[in-house]
Amino acid sequence: MDANQDELSNPFGMDEHCENCPDLCGPRTQVVHGYGDVSADFLFVGERPDAGADESGVPFTGAPAGERLLGILRRLGLCGSAVESTEPELANVYLTNLTRCRRPDRPPRDDEIDNCEPYLSAEIRMINPEILVPVGERALDQLVEDYTTTAPAEVSLPEAHGDRLRGRGFELVPMVDPATMDEAQTDAFVHDFSALMASDYRQTKGRRGR
Repeated sequence: MDANQDELSNPFGMDEHCENCPDLCGPRTQVVHGYGDVSADFLFVGERPDAGADESGVPFTGAPAGERLLGILRRLGLCGSAVESTEPELANVYLTNLTRCRRPDRPPRDDEIDNCEPYLSAEIRMINPEILVPVGERALDQLVEDYTTTAPAEVSLPEAHGDRLRGRGFELVPMVDPATMDEAQTDAFVHDFSALMASDYRQTKGRRGR
């Protein structure tokens, strides 16, 4: 699987007609794969596309929650376009989800997350980021289980919002779901993540010999 960085949307050319989850194929508008810089240090992972992303085809766009996240990225210098953009100009950041399709009446089941796991695993492997940002409780539970030695029950939001968690080859920095994030939590994440960006965060890969 090769990256096409001429394209920010689905740069790894993943299956846009995936039918691995029959209960999600009918309700979805389209399959929403990842979007952004394929050499990014920072990879943000949500639970599933929201209604805006289901329409736009780009994670975290087209709805107020996504605009809040893009606003945070703008404040961090990682997004150069308006928060209303459905094709945001991202640098050093990649956006994706545990699952790639939206069913409006319910969140994804565990088996549907499992079905999509190879897509996420491939993105993480190909991008090889320094920092994974689980967005929301479901993404936090999944990434803590898959990429740390910590039990998911030991880490929760909002308590872990903006904290740095040592993982297996990555650091995790959890984020409260932007749909419920208040201004104080927004400012706190920008403050904490700015401090991370100013630190020697790349030392993580140094210890992995990469």
